[in-house]
Amino acid sequence: MAWPLRPLQQLQQRLGALGSPKSKPEASCRTALSNQPALEAAVADLAQQLQACGPGQAQPADLALVFCSTAYATDLQRLLPLLRQAIPSQHWIGCAGGGVVGTAADGQPHELEQQPGISVSLLWLPGAQLQLFQVEGDALPDLDGPSQAWTDWVGADPEGMHSMLLFIDPGCPAINDLISGLDYAYPDAAKVGGIAGQHNASHGSLLFNNQVVGGAVGCLIGGSWRIDPVVAQGCKPIGPVFEVEQAERNVVQRLSSGEQQGTPVACLQHILEGLNPQERELVRHSLFLGVAKNSFQLGAADDTDAPAFLVRNLIGVDPRTGSVAVGERLRVGQRVQFQLRDAEASRQEQRQLLSRQQRQQPQPLAALLFACLGRGEGLYGAPDGDVQACREHFAEVPVAGAFCNGELGPVAGVTHLHGYTASWGFLVPNTGAASGDSA
Repeated sequence: MAWPLRPLQQLQQRLGALGSPKSKPEASCRTALSNQPALEAAVADLAQQLQACGPGQAQPADLALVFCSTAYATDLQRLLPLLRQAIPSQHWIGCAGGGVVGTAADGQPHELEQQPGISVSLLWLPGAQLQLFQVEGDALPDLDGPSQAWTDWVGADPEGMHSMLLFIDPGCPAINDLISGLDYAYPDAAKVGGIAGQHNASHGSLLFNNQVVGGAVGCLIGGSWRIDPVVAQGCKPIGPVFEVEQAERNVVQRLSSGEQQGTPVACLQHILEGLNPQERELVRHSLFLGVAKNSFQLGAADDTDAPAFLVRNLIGVDPRTGSVAVGERLRVGQRVQFQLRDAEASRQEQRQLLSRQQRQQPQPLAALLFACLGRGEGLYGAPDGDVQACREHFAEVPVAGAFCNGELGPVAGVTHLHGYTASWGFLVPNTGAASGDSA
């Protein structure tokens, strides 16, 4: 007597049914998004959505990306085994986050904040070279030693790798050194990703094949596909571009702009005179400092030669000396500019950067978004602010990702850990040189 199949097994057979042995997969991306609070119900919902996307591919997906909210933290170790039972894919990678970005069955992308959510994206990437890796965050190789020590430690070959998806557990020590080391070992791979969400369970926050792990996980992508990074920091500049005249480590003591010289506080007071009341109010709680990076111009983004900046927090002011402490080491001669962050500045900057990406690569296969927990509805006053901006430029592209405790993306060819940022990765055919960094 044949026993009836359970729903997940039925869906597995339908999703994994093989076609002709001679058939070759076409490039495609299928996505699903569920907010079912029970894990089993969410997995069944995701499998059903993916099956409903259309006729099954002749082969399992090359890569499955999974992002889930930390609402599932206590059940996280059961998530990948359940998904792998229901959905065929060769490789699995992802992370838990403070929120989830995904594309629902109706084709509309959403940002699920402060609620249960799981997003799954299946990618068929003919001609792609994929290398997945997992590393512990302690006992890092020496940054002053040979880069081969880092590649041996990671266990992945850098040859021909254009891009890297990178997710880091929030408990990982020496995160900045880890990022620098991966840049050292894989200099040609543009890196996009984020710091996973925190939770109280006894395990990590990273998803890797059939496990939940700590440290860091990554996927190197080469061959016929690459990821174009777009880093939107959500700020607008105020005042002139200054040059650092005097600084000690991360404390800026004097600035100059043409004939104007003074302490950072004095320079800011002069800038305040030209601001409107709304901008003056933003200075009280949304003031940052942009730090220019060598040999990096925004250029094509707005067709000017204005410098682009890595936006960093102002972390202290000395009222006696007028000095300011910044979340970045500075040196004499470096250019800086004060920045304000608000919803409108974020919208304008992101539209500008996404418009540039659209001109360069108008038809991505998928878009990945790693957004700060401080964005979303808290920044825009309404849900889905970042994904709607993406849809203005890419009307059909599926979107997936997570809200992170820090976002990873390149500025001036160097990977940085950002805050308050939307770090995008657009999966595109590797038909030419990768687009430049964004800031």
